[in-house]
Amino acid sequence: MKTKITELFNIEHPIIQGGMHYVGYAELAAAVSNAGGLGIITGLTQRSPEDLAAEIKKCHSMTDKPFGVNLTILPMVNSPDYPGYVKAIVEGGVKIVETAGRSPEKFMPALKEAGIKVIHKCTSVRHALKAEKIGCDAVSADGFECGGHPGEDDIPNFILLPRVLEELSIPFVASGGIGTGSQLVASLALGAEGINMGTRFLATKEAPVHENVKQAILDASELDTRLIMRNLTNTERVLRNSAVDELVELEKAKGEEITFDEVAPFVVSKYRDIMKNGNMDAGAWSCGMVAGLIHDIPSCKELIDRMMKEANAIIHDRLAKL
Repeated sequence: MKTKITELFNIEHPIIQGGMHYVGYAELAAAVSNAGGLGIITGLTQRSPEDLAAEIKKCHSMTDKPFGVNLTILPMVNSPDYPGYVKAIVEGGVKIVETAGRSPEKFMPALKEAGIKVIHKCTSVRHALKAEKIGCDAVSADGFECGGHPGEDDIPNFILLPRVLEELSIPFVASGGIGTGSQLVASLALGAEGINMGTRFLATKEAPVHENVKQAILDASELDTRLIMRNLTNTERVLRNSAVDELVELEKAKGEEITFDEVAPFVVSKYRDIMKNGNMDAGAWSCGMVAGLIHDIPSCKELIDRMMKEANAIIHDRLAKL
């Protein structure tokens, strides 16, 4: 399948593995890339630019296919060494960067000078237009169904994608709530040039996380995610567990008076314990509504091959017959 995204990133299939904290290591990125998609290393999971440089080198040893690095730009009191991370990406020979969070504008000159293609994750049309304006090569349009931060506009992909198509000149992929070949076809029909998947790749054999995490996704339905931190204008979609239930009740009781200090015990520094140790009630962790469509733990190659077979069958058989 040839699209503007497969040509832009020189990949076989229009399927991108999104950046995920304590998930996007070389093992997963290489597996996705070797299967014909675009694997992504999560930059800030590495504690320093030196650690990221080592992870990039490791990924190069595991695949000769293109892979990228996610760089999420967050408002922090103690900001990460972003220039150092950018330097590690450039010197590591990575040619694709997925940015997320705040605008990557101040890092664009260094990335573009190194010949790096930038795809920015956006939850709204206005953010997509800003990404285009500052020189991003593509956009990942992130619908309300997504795990993690869906923004504050609550626009699902069935509306967001055709709206982005109306406004944008650069190519974009659909992100959020996607995990099947039929959804790939639907995304293409709505104007996207491919898809970005997070939760679906979390439930694969190569995902370097505890089996409890994968089982929790298998056990979940589309009704089992919750939205937290709405009153802090930092909404996050997470999988329901006892800690999340407690947090939701606290947020109901406190309303707009709630502070981040009160939320912090449920969300800060929890990912490593959950992803590595399988302590599923340690705190909140991002998960998309697509959990309801996930019923097995395939290898990345099995997943991508199956999705492409399904997509091609729908296009050439069912739709052609209509």
